[in-house]
Amino acid sequence: MRIHHLNCGSLRKIPPLEGARGTGVTTGPLAAVCHCLLIETESDGLILVDTGLGTADRRDPEQALGADWVAYAQPARDPEESALRQLVRLGYAQGDVRHIVLTHLHRDHTGGLPDFPHARVHLHPDEYRAVTDPTHPHHRHSLDRFVPAHRAHGPLLTPAIEDEGARWFGFPGVARPQGLSRALVLVPLPGHSAGHSGVAVRDDTGRWLLHAGDAYMYHGEIERTPPSSHPAFTPVQDGAQTDAGARAATLDRLHALRRDHGDRVTVFSAHDPWEWARFSPDAGAS
Repeated sequence: MRIHHLNCGSLRKIPPLEGARGTGVTTGPLAAVCHCLLIETESDGLILVDTGLGTADRRDPEQALGADWVAYAQPARDPEESALRQLVRLGYAQGDVRHIVLTHLHRDHTGGLPDFPHARVHLHPDEYRAVTDPTHPHHRHSLDRFVPAHRAHGPLLTPAIEDEGARWFGFPGVARPQGLSRALVLVPLPGHSAGHSGVAVRDDTGRWLLHAGDAYMYHGEIERTPPSSHPAFTPVQDGAQTDAGARAATLDRLHALRRDHGDRVTVFSAHDPWEWARFSPDAGAS
């Protein structure tokens, strides 16, 4: 099994915080990213973890993503950044992606869904219920962020199966995608969306990668004591969150996970460009 780290959407540039240390990057402002994973497997084909922005998003971003969001996020329009174009450059075809596992259903994570219309799309059951059940208290909030352009083709949304009583490094409520043989689990990281989760995958060495989605957006939130947020990301987080208390508790748990199990788990988020630099394609696949 090989795990590729892909940036599937460069966004507005973010200045470094004065006095920041340990990022491995000493340049000026960096473009925020849409950090995704492409997992090669023998039995399950290709698995994408999040999709970033798709090819259609780049042809007409205002129409697909919304003019206000585009004005703020300033997404790059280069189609070569899409997951589809990147996997083709790796020698694969569109149909080789059989499964997509999402942290949540916001537009900068779902843009690639129309590029892989036959893939099964796995979600934590809490996120699935929020977007499919009109009686759910966060249904309208969830649908507003799962934009029509990304769901018009009728994606094969599939709730993962909750593993009753199971925990992942102490995190309760984990769920396993249906039909996957790989060691991959959805780990609830609530607060940002109604059913936001991380995606944990174990590599061939036995170490885990945890794609934490938008549970945090700046590494200082879980790596530093006291935590350090970034003013460029704070309004995004505050504007999107469904539960501020749950989001704060999630940050505490991620901080403890990194402190207590950093030798076994590598945590990263979706948009931090300094984290992305640690996993850039120049470093090769896992």
